[in-house]
Amino acid sequence: MMLGLIAHAGKEGAAEVVGLVAAELRKRKAPFLLERSTAALIGETSMLDEAMLAEQCDLLLVMGGDGTILRALHRSRGHIRPIFGINIGSLGFLTCLGSDEYLYAVECVLGGSYLLSQRSLLDVEIAGSEGIIPLERALNDVTISRGERSQLVKLQASVGGATLTEYHADGLIVATPTGSTAYSLAAGGPILMPDSCALVITPICPHVLSNRSVVISDRSEVVIRACGNQEVFVTIDGRTPHALKTSESIVLRLSPKTLPLAMMPGTTFPDVLRQKLKWSGSNV
Repeated sequence: MMLGLIAHAGKEGAAEVVGLVAAELRKRKAPFLLERSTAALIGETSMLDEAMLAEQCDLLLVMGGDGTILRALHRSRGHIRPIFGINIGSLGFLTCLGSDEYLYAVECVLGGSYLLSQRSLLDVEIAGSEGIIPLERALNDVTISRGERSQLVKLQASVGGATLTEYHADGLIVATPTGSTAYSLAAGGPILMPDSCALVITPICPHVLSNRSVVISDRSEVVIRACGNQEVFVTIDGRTPHALKTSESIVLRLSPKTLPLAMMPGTTFPDVLRQKLKWSGSNV
C-alpha cells in the first residue's frame, strides 16, 4: 500500500510530526510519498501536489485539523482516497488520533486496524440561462450568503421540487451530517449522526424568528435562488466564494461518491462528541 503524507505547513509543530511519521515509516520500510509543501517542512523535495499524490496513493495520512482534511479532499480533484487524520491543534471532528499518538497511528495504518466511515458528499451546481455549471463537491456544507454587504438577503428554498419557504436572513447553510458539527452548529443547527442519511438547512441570523433549522432526507434535491435583484455568494466548505447571478439557482444533490474517513475501532461518534464538545453530563 502506497501512503501519501499531507500536512498543514502553517501549523505549529507540523514539521516535527511529519519528521517523526516519515522516520517511523522508513524504519518499517513502508512506501510513502510526500506532498511538496509537506516535504519542504522536513528539508526534502517533492514535485507532487495533492491531486498527483491522491492519484498515486492508496491512503492519505493527513496531519493538521479538519480544515487540512477539507483542503486535501478539494485539492485532490476527484481522486477520492481514504483519509486517516492526525490532529495537530485543539478541535478536530474528522481526525483519528492526536499528534502525540503518531506511533499508534502508524501502527494502525500499516496494520489496517481502523474502520472507514463513509461520509456523504454533495454535488453542487449552478443552474441558469447559460446552462449548468458544476462546482466542487461539499463534505461539510454549502453556504449561500450576502458576502460583505450589511443588509439581509432574501433566499427561496425548495426541497424535492416543493417550495419550502423564503428566508430573509444573512444567509443559508445546507450541511451534511459531517458538516452539522461545523458552521451549521455555530448557527444553531442540530447535530446529525454520520449515518443519518439526512441534510440540515439552517438559516443564518433569520429576520423571522420562526425560521428554524429543517432536517430533510439526503435523497431530496435542494434548490436555492435569490429573490429580486440581489447578488449573493456560494461558498463550499469555507473555500473561495462563487458569485451567484440573479437569474441563477444553486442546486444540491447527494453525490454517488463518498469519502472513506478513518475512525478507530471501538470509538463511536457519541464518544467523539463527548470528547470534542467536552460534554460531562449531569452531576445530579
